Amino acid sequence: MRLSGRVVAALATLALLMAGCSVNVYEAGSGTGGGGGGEGAAAQEENTGQVDIAGAASGEEGVAIQAVIDQGVNDAQDEFVATYTGSDSFEQNVVIQIEGGTPPDIGFYPQPGAVVEQAQQGNLVSLEDLGFDIAALEEQFGSYLLSLGEVDGQHYGFPDTINNKSAIWYNPKAFDAAGYEIPETWDELIALSDQIVADGKNPWCIGTGSEAATGWPATDWMEDIVLRTGGTEVYDGWVDHSVPFASPEITTAAETFGQIIFTPDYVFGGPENISGTDFRDAPDPMFQDDPPCYMHRQATFIVAFFPEGLTPVEDYNFFPFPPIDGQDGVLMAGGLAAVFKNRPEIKDFLELYSQEETQCLYGSVGATTTISANRNVGPDCYDDPLIASAVEPLVEALQNDVARFDASDLMPPAVGSGEFWNGMNNYTNNGPDNLENVLTSIDAAWPASSSDGASE
Repeated sequence: MRLSGRVVAALATLALLMAGCSVNVYEAGSGTGGGGGGEGAAAQEENTGQVDIAGAASGEEGVAIQAVIDQGVNDAQDEFVATYTGSDSFEQNVVIQIEGGTPPDIGFYPQPGAVVEQAQQGNLVSLEDLGFDIAALEEQFGSYLLSLGEVDGQHYGFPDTINNKSAIWYNPKAFDAAGYEIPETWDELIALSDQIVADGKNPWCIGTGSEAATGWPATDWMEDIVLRTGGTEVYDGWVDHSVPFASPEITTAAETFGQIIFTPDYVFGGPENISGTDFRDAPDPMFQDDPPCYMHRQATFIVAFFPEGLTPVEDYNFFPFPPIDGQDGVLMAGGLAAVFKNRPEIKDFLELYSQEETQCLYGSVGATTTISANRNVGPDCYDDPLIASAVEPLVEALQNDVARFDASDLMPPAVGSGEFWNGMNNYTNNGPDNLENVLTSIDAAWPASSSDGASE
């Protein structure tokens, strides 16, 4: 798919929808929601025999999720049937459903910031109100992932799946034929890019098109760079806006990203085509017999969109996003399940779905390439050797406190899945001279009610 000028209008609409969503579905009389914890919590309802789940993963990934649910949940009991529905426009659709008082039973959110916002508005049921033992969940998932959905001491985000986003993909056969070596530092990465240009090719295959979510792959570039140029302290301050977008630290990161997208001949098709190239199609040129571009930065899930018939390791591989000035880290993403209704079968679903045996299915069912958030699910569960190899560095980075969740997914939706996406499109489409306006516009979108240590 190729997107054009309509992207800006779509993103503006999305930002307005998300910024304006303040409906409490429980107070609206739907009988569905809760504002868990305390007097606003919804009373538990009776088992309906059906659990409806909605999320952003679609296509083969969505089919794989349903296969895992069928094998690990539906086939394991006869009290209810769980059904997953995926949509590329989930972020928009769920807002409309919430405003109409008809949310799904469970939302598989790719943005923890959206879970926090819905919890603050009283639309969710807390895990405590569902009857979960938080200490037991921390044994499964660790305290960091559970903390991403915490509001006022209550937990609203049930960890789902994660992925390693600090990966740069390449075609080993094409690299070997050209005599290219894997770079281990940012300077070596730039030197390799310059060599590829000198050889008459483009080093980078980049596309950020994603329907109404166009621009998010560019935010991932920014996040990997901020983690390496500013470290975890700056990264965490950026997430809570105590370090604004227009700060010197984030400006430096954006300029570093600009070194990739605006250096002549670095990007196949030029920077003006980045937002018009669907992210699922962007890596395809790497696999041509005479590839015009050689590297593609994307999370581990991208292999689900590679051309059919390719063999891991032999036809495609990845190397870690390199350190910058000696500073490293691992960017991660994933999902949090948010619960809109308090019924016994919903808790039963989450318990069955999250157990080790069910989560291990993600390593062998269909085309899914995500990693289980259950830290007891080891590399042996994953048939794809590259996905298995991505598990260990992610776990190690979590242990060393240098792994950080996707910043845009932690920010308020009006920013993280709104103006940040829009701003990155503006930056790639209009060039480096527009950077100051881009960053100040993103700062201006930050909701006044959010925790914000930055000067306004």
